[in-house]
Amino acid sequence: MLAIVWHSRTGASEALARAAWDGARSAAPDCSASLRRAADADAAYLLSASGFLFACPENLGGLSGAMKELFDRCYYALLGKVEGWPYASIIAAGSDGSGAQAQLDRIATGWRLRRIAPPMIVNFAADTPERILAAKAPDAASLRRANDLGAAFAAGLAMGAL
Repeated sequence: MLAIVWHSRTGASEALARAAWDGARSAAPDCSASLRRAADADAAYLLSASGFLFACPENLGGLSGAMKELFDRCYYALLGKVEGWPYASIIAAGSDGSGAQAQLDRIATGWRLRRIAPPMIVNFAADTPERILAAKAPDAASLRRANDLGAAFAAGLAMGAL
């Protein structure tokens, strides 16, 4: 199963996660894909997967609190149990995204996960409090990229290539 775990404050990360989920379900019906909010995911859920796609916003240059909290809750329960498992990520960034991506990659390195796709960072150029807090909708190209990522990930799992 491909576990797509997301957190969103303004709607962007959720929309990108849903696009990836749609791609996964359409490309690989033999590979189940599950979409779950970070707050609703736990170690048992993550251990039931065979790959992870994490989607979240950048907040203050790092992972969103809810996504970081997921890792805090599950880190030790998964340590030594998911080594070599594939993962990918989508970051909805206000201005950069590299800090959130680096933080996620450090956690993945601790779990010994294996990145299977380049990081996907969608920059919304939100540079004022109003723009940062505003609801966001990814453009069609970003949604297509997320859909393609989900499709390729699920297809790779279904074929046993990942």
